[in-house]
Amino acid sequence: MMINKLKQKLSGQFIRNVGWLGGAEFANRIFRLGTTFTLARMFSPHDYGLVSVVLTTYEFTTVFTLRYGIGAKIIQADEQDLKVICDTSYWLNWILCSLLFIVQCVAAFPIAWFYKDNQVILPICVLALVYLMLPFFMVQSALIQRDNRLKITALCNVTQSILSNILTVSLALLGLGMWAVVLSTVLTTPVWIVINNMNHPWRAPKLFKLNRWQEITDYSKDLLGVELLGKVRGNIDYLIIGRFLGIDALGIYYFAFNAGLGISQNVMGAFTSALFPHLCAVRGNFQQLKDKFFSSLKSTAVILVPLILIQSSLAPFYVPIIFGQKWVTAVPILILICLSALPLPLANATYLLLKAVGATQIVLYWNLIYTVLFAISLLVAVNWGIFGVAASVLICQVMSQSIFSIWAIRYVLGKNSSFSLVQK
Repeated sequence: MMINKLKQKLSGQFIRNVGWLGGAEFANRIFRLGTTFTLARMFSPHDYGLVSVVLTTYEFTTVFTLRYGIGAKIIQADEQDLKVICDTSYWLNWILCSLLFIVQCVAAFPIAWFYKDNQVILPICVLALVYLMLPFFMVQSALIQRDNRLKITALCNVTQSILSNILTVSLALLGLGMWAVVLSTVLTTPVWIVINNMNHPWRAPKLFKLNRWQEITDYSKDLLGVELLGKVRGNIDYLIIGRFLGIDALGIYYFAFNAGLGISQNVMGAFTSALFPHLCAVRGNFQQLKDKFFSSLKSTAVILVPLILIQSSLAPFYVPIIFGQKWVTAVPILILICLSALPLPLANATYLLLKAVGATQIVLYWNLIYTVLFAISLLVAVNWGIFGVAASVLICQVMSQSIFSIWAIRYVLGKNSSFSLVQK
């Protein structure tokens, strides 16, 4: 009985999609471990700090492509509206990405002034070239996710990851420093163009039209706010540490964050990518939505929670062995950062649930409140150095995200919620 039940659970579409994405992330981590090992041995804390500045700038700017908002609208759209949504999304992508290329290049100069280091200007401008490649595959990528063919997404992830990590290590060994990270990102992005276009027949419209663009942007604007606030929270600790404690301290913190949270984030990303189309497919059926949400959440927690606990407990042993003695000072920070990921499976699943039922404003309002609380706590915690910042991240994540998630789940899936009453 138990064996049959387990077989049935493992044969579901969600688990199959997670399997593809999780397998890709596992391969990704194997290669990234080699990259992290090489960079840790060859980079100084100052080098890591410069990489952090360049990538943080890119992460912030990427949000304004509306990649996830427009993609989510394509996934959620009704079948009869799909063609016009896709055609308009294509041109919106070009408008936004072209503007962002210019914006990031211009922003490189005040960023260099803020951190008092002009070495970051040219790398930030070169990395902006990625934006000019995104419109060539973003619509196809969203349509593939809509079709629940996430093995294609997994193939893109793993192919780019392998090539990028090999290239990063090769360029780092040649002594290119932070350019190893920048060039590998730019040169491997075309992988997404090739694979997505090979696996979906949709092609760009020949005529420039923006029919129903407001419908797309109205849906995307809340998600833009959520994504932007998420990036602020994900990078504000880097900004504060780099400004108040210096580039070297930022390098140590950035290493701890990537070596500690990288594995958990990648596995979590696999579940997140698989869960949204899974929930959208049943958003019209309250009971199915409830069943799929809790089943998916349970599957996520069973894998991620033990992984996070094991990684954090083994950090004092594997950091000096794998990365070298110079990173031992980062171990306490790494442990705290690892543990801060514990509430994220619940929080991410809750955000996706709210997005699936169209309650994007709630996600936006909460993220705004949470980001303000998070920023204030970090500004206070920086007085106790990078350890204080890491402790503040842990406390905020565990307390705030858990409380909101419990409330939001009751709001959507409770017996007397407006969603359940509409279904009845």
